[in-house]
Amino acid sequence: MIKNKYFHIILLMSVVLFFLVEFGCSRSDGDEKELKSITFWHSFTSSTLPVLEQMIVDFEKANPGIRIKAQYVPTGDALVQKLISAIQSHTVPDIAWVYADFLDKLVEAHSICSIQDLAKNDTLFWKDILPDIFPQLLKSVMIRDSLYALPMEATTLALLYNRDMFRKAGLDPGHPPQSHAELDSFTRILSQDLDGDGSLDQYGFYVPVFPASGPLNLWMIMQWTPFVWQEGGEIFYQNQPVFNDQAGIHALELWKKLYHMQHFERFSMAHDMGFMSQTVGMILDGPWNLPRYKDQIHFDWAVASLPAGKAGKATYLSGEYLVVFKNCNEKQEAWKFLLWFMKKDVQRRFAGQSGYLPVRKSLLMDEEYRKMLEAYPQQKAFHTLIEHARGRQLPNRYRVEVNQILANAIEHVVRGGQDPGISLEKAESKICDLLESEIK
Repeated sequence: MIKNKYFHIILLMSVVLFFLVEFGCSRSDGDEKELKSITFWHSFTSSTLPVLEQMIVDFEKANPGIRIKAQYVPTGDALVQKLISAIQSHTVPDIAWVYADFLDKLVEAHSICSIQDLAKNDTLFWKDILPDIFPQLLKSVMIRDSLYALPMEATTLALLYNRDMFRKAGLDPGHPPQSHAELDSFTRILSQDLDGDGSLDQYGFYVPVFPASGPLNLWMIMQWTPFVWQEGGEIFYQNQPVFNDQAGIHALELWKKLYHMQHFERFSMAHDMGFMSQTVGMILDGPWNLPRYKDQIHFDWAVASLPAGKAGKATYLSGEYLVVFKNCNEKQEAWKFLLWFMKKDVQRRFAGQSGYLPVRKSLLMDEEYRKMLEAYPQQKAFHTLIEHARGRQLPNRYRVEVNQILANAIEHVVRGGQDPGISLEKAESKICDLLESEIK
């Protein structure tokens, strides 16, 4: 009797387990098959990465049928190389985060969708979202009258300065340099040999000149460009280089003067570390580092507009962009992710937590967003720079090659001692030859 009793119990449990496994697995498999998976490659900075990860979680909660498989690549340059290899091997992601300066390579490879195709029947996008995006952000991702990417966030370039260091040097902490002449004089005053050994221990201004062959050549060009604008010049106009003029020469001469005045070749720290360690009094930077600065800086500092040139104040408004690849099997879901990031409440949260600026103009007047900025004056200050912000004009093709040529010219003048006019003339000639080869 006891044996029979246990036999029946075991038999009953086996039957129940069978049905649980059979039907449970079938239901799970069905759910997995219904999920649309989107691969997403990006290179967000480490300080912004936690915010992005949370935004992806929020998107998946709002869209339970879609999963975003995010893959982080440490730098933007490495990401581009990975994308190029992926195009050749037909292993591209569904969505990628890219710089505008690399977009033409993807367009030439016929690998990404135009926004016109993705949003063909999306009335909300054309009537509500697109007109609300800062036009400066769209300028560099328009290639031959087609839009190929949407900005994920916005950035601008500001002057960050150490107010405590200003006080110790006898400078007014409420008066950052307003002109190129003041940038020169303030740099001299702040640059000090504190221990009397004949070498500077404190530097006034971080001159952002890097090896042209390295990964920071684009960052160098983006910081040099506003100095050209401030003098009334341009880098490109109607797909042709025009930087070889008095504005370009002045911008190079200023950087060269500040570099050699401080013997900056001896300085080895990155700009952010130099600023946080109070070794450098003034740097150029964007808002992406604000989360780090908020946690790690414990001295009095402020964000200001870049010093003005004879043509006035100027900075850029740029950003990183999202593209959808033609090989994506779930284009509708990929487009949904792009649109979701454009939503006002999403942009409000992302900008508020990451330090980036929103991509939509209307948020600057949004009461909830404005209240959020009041708690962090340094972040609020970046928004005031939009008044003087411009979009970068880029050629339709050979953007990477053009940047390499221009970066070489900047490095050769500032670090190598070449004549600015001669160096810019050679660079402009090389770029013209390169762009003309496209026509031939």
